[in-house]
Order: sequence, then structure tokens, then C-alpha cells
Amino acid sequence: MKIHLDLDCYFCSAERTRYPFLKGKNVVVAKGSDKKIFSKEKKEGVIVGSNGAFNSVLEFKNTYDINNILRAWRNEFIDENGEIHGIVIAKSYECKPYGIKTGTPLKDAIHMCPNLIILPSDHLFYVELSQKLKAFLELKIPVLETYSIDEYFGDLSGWIKDEDTLEFITELRDEIMQKFDLPITIGASHSKWIAKLLTDCVKPFGVIALPQEKVYEYTKDIDVNDFPGVGRAISKKLDYNKVKTLGELRDRPNLLYSYGKTGRDLYHRISGTDNEKVIPYSDRRGIGISRNFKAIIDRNEVYRRVMILARYLSYTIAKLGLNPTTFYFKIRYEYGLKNSQSITENRLFNERFLIDLAKSMIKKLDNHLGYKIHYIAISASNFAGSHNLKTLSLIDYEKDLKFASLNEKLLKIRDKYGVDVVKYASEHSI
Repeated sequence: MKIHLDLDCYFCSAERTRYPFLKGKNVVVAKGSDKKIFSKEKKEGVIVGSNGAFNSVLEFKNTYDINNILRAWRNEFIDENGEIHGIVIAKSYECKPYGIKTGTPLKDAIHMCPNLIILPSDHLFYVELSQKLKAFLELKIPVLETYSIDEYFGDLSGWIKDEDTLEFITELRDEIMQKFDLPITIGASHSKWIAKLLTDCVKPFGVIALPQEKVYEYTKDIDVNDFPGVGRAISKKLDYNKVKTLGELRDRPNLLYSYGKTGRDLYHRISGTDNEKVIPYSDRRGIGISRNFKAIIDRNEVYRRVMILARYLSYTIAKLGLNPTTFYFKIRYEYGLKNSQSITENRLFNERFLIDLAKSMIKKLDNHLGYKIHYIAISASNFAGSHNLKTLSLIDYEKDLKFASLNEKLLKIRDKYGVDVVKYASEHSI
């Protein structure tokens, strides 16, 4: 059987491993504008391993006073005018009756839930704890796939008999709780996607092993929108055709077949017959960096922040020894406006190239100069290598080669003294 392991309200649970007094209380983890990366204060960036196929690997160490953790959020989310900013990115199960959801503005959550405890996000801690759990799971499960920071797939075929699966995952759940103090839910099925669906059905701290012959009966009344992979377009079509449950959808396969291979694959998933493999190792498909911040209209400050983001992303790319050839840029304005574009450049990667490209692309995308900008994102993908051969631009090769050599020297210095030890003069302007 294949299994899906899903940590229960992970960020809150992770905080409870180091602050046990939070157990049983109304707790949310919140995130706001990044105040570290663009500041001139000394900060410590840490390279962490991959927790998914597309992610940033550079995180900052938090500097919160652990003896005053219950008040740390005030400095993070209350501005000089007394306004509360930030959104909820995780909530404990105790908050559920009060209607708090992921994405709820923090100022609303405070009014919705009495005695609410607010913690600033510490993503580096969450990643490091997740990696410790992964190392443990690799000793227990022969084939393990990291799906996200708090989710894993495993394949027990040939390792655990089907009839012994429930006992195995029950013991595994209890051992994880004992060893890491982390509640986790585990679902098992012959389909990895049915297994993922099952974890949602038995959360929190549940286990379930469902043989194929019971899949239809168990899942027939589940809402189609609760199945992983049913996106907005398909959901809208199913609603138009008055299809509400997985059982109803399985009886009308043509509604999905009209989407071609994507639709057929989804039909097999909801039927539990997809037979998709658990993938223990996958090549990184992309790496990116993005930041929300208090909206600003000063374009010189915007370009300064673009340069800083590009420099940090360049460091992580160089650290991983990657040569991306496709780059994606996005900005978001106030009032919900946004603009984005990707571009492919077959160049020998170097920091100077990315900084120049980022500044020029953001200027190109910025077609509402009278509006404030509050979000910038830069990502890189389509890596050149033995599995993806590229012919690099000969016109720029000699110049890129010199900058790439400089990158190697910068990497050694930054590894020793920090990413911010070498900056560009224009980064100091306000």
C-alpha cells in the first residue's frame, strides 16, 4: 500500500514542541511584511535543504526573545500608528470553532477568538524540524517522497503486508508523537491520492487503511472539491452539471475525459486506480524568492529591493551549483493589480546578469507608476545540465565567464561572513 503522512496544523504543533504551555490553547502563527531582508541590520541567513520541488532555500534566523514570546508579535505586526497588520498562516484546532482560517487578517482573528495567542512565523525552525522528521521516516519507510514541508508520501509495497498496514501506520504515528511531540495523521490506500484524501477525513491524529474494494463506498459522498487536483475550472464545470460528490463524478467519466490526459488521470485518481508511483528523489524544478512589504511608491526603493532579492537568489543558486535559463518576475500593487512575465535566456549564470535582468524586467512590468507596490517575486527554473543540454549564448559567454569566476570568490566570502558582507553601493540608498 501507499501512505500519506500529514502533520496536524504543523506550524502550531512545531511551536508547541518548544513551548509546551501552548498545548490546548487558542494559537495562531502569523506572517506579515518582511522586515529583515531589506533592512541594514545584521541578519543571519541559513541555507536549508529542499522541502518540495520548487522552493526557496534561504531562510533567516529569528531574533525573538524566547522569554517574552507572547509579546513578540507586537513588534512584528503593530506599526507606528497602532495598526495591526499580518495574516494567519496556521491555526490550532482549538481556533476552529471561532471561524479563523488560513489567510484571515490578524486584526480580525483577534476579535473573532478570545484569549488568542499569536506567534510570529519562524520558517527556518519549521524547515529544520521537518527535515529531522524526514531523516527519521527514511529509516522506517523504504520509499519516501517529500510532498511539502508537512506532508510525505510513502510506498510500503513489498515491505509491509496489506493486512498489516493499519498496525504499522498506527505504531508509526505513535512513535512520531513520542519522539518528536508532533501529532500526525496517516492514510493508506493502493492509490497515493486516495491516501491523501483519507488523511483529511480522519484528522487530527487519525489513521486509516482502506483496501481498494472499499474505496468507492467510503468516498462516494465526499465533496468533489475536497479531492486534490480538482481546480477551479473543473469545479465550475462540475457545479454546472450538478455533480457534487465523488460518487456522482465516477458515474459520469466523460465530464473529466473532455479535458484529455489531465482529465483521464484525474478520473483514475478519484477511482483509486491511478497507480502513480511514490517518487523518492526528484530534480529541483525551480527556486524562487518573494517578499510582501508595506506598500511603497518610491521606485528607487523598489529597484533597491529588487537588487537585494536578486542578490539573495543568486547566492542560493550559486550555492546549489545550478544554471537556470528561465526566469519569472512578478509585482503586485495596492488595490489588487498585478503583472508578471517569464523570459528565457541561455546564459552562463552569474549574479550580475540576474541583477541586471531583474531590474530591467521589473521596470518593464511596472506600468502603473502612480500605484504603490507591496510585493516582488523572482524565480528561476529550466536548469541546464546533463539531463537538459543548452547551447549558451556565445555573444555574452566571455563576459559571463568572468562574472561567474567572480561569483565563485563571492560565494566563499559569503559562506564565511554572511550573504550581506558584500553589497552593491546602490543598495545603501533610501
